[in-house]
Amino acid sequence: MNYLLFYAPGTASLAVHWMLIELGVDFETHRLDLEAGEQRSRDFLRLNPAGRVPTLVIDRIAYTESAALLMMLAERYPEAHFAPPIGAESRGKWLEMMVYLANTLSSAMRDWFYADRDGNPADAESIRRLALRRIENSWERLNSMLADRRPYLLGDDLTTVDFLATMFMRWARNMPRPATTWPQIASYCVRIRAREGFREVCRREGLVDWLNT
Repeated sequence: MNYLLFYAPGTASLAVHWMLIELGVDFETHRLDLEAGEQRSRDFLRLNPAGRVPTLVIDRIAYTESAALLMMLAERYPEAHFAPPIGAESRGKWLEMMVYLANTLSSAMRDWFYADRDGNPADAESIRRLALRRIENSWERLNSMLADRRPYLLGDDLTTVDFLATMFMRWARNMPRPATTWPQIASYCVRIRAREGFREVCRREGLVDWLNT
């Protein structure tokens, strides 16, 4: 199996890059310079017409969307236990949370960061206020899930939910109220950031902030 991940440091490709490292599979990476517009090059647009990362090429076929890629990889490597098996009682909650993070939290993050680019700049501030409310409601929900002191969001095992949620938590580090101001999330992030796989993806992408001190 040949994997080639097109990524940009700290972006939506982070969760997929991290999961590939945790899986211990062989893969190659191609870093895109988003500021230089490499995501809009003719060659890249052939792979991903949306011009976004992540794009994961598997045996010459390109796939996109962070949540979908995480779920695909989890099903390709069931022995890693990054998703509950079909038929398991916990499978429903895993599916629910993956869709919730992709549909609710991800879209709110997009509105927060790109309100003035995706729509009318005159409406940007009101869009950001609504997005921030949705984001903080998500932190409330995730904080409640962790209230029983479980190590990961779905229980004792690291899953794709953790890869995706942690990426969003990192994005919130400079928001008015970072995710880590919620007490259970704060403890959770310390545990996550202690993982060798997370430290390694940060090293490879050159991310020096939001690490345990």
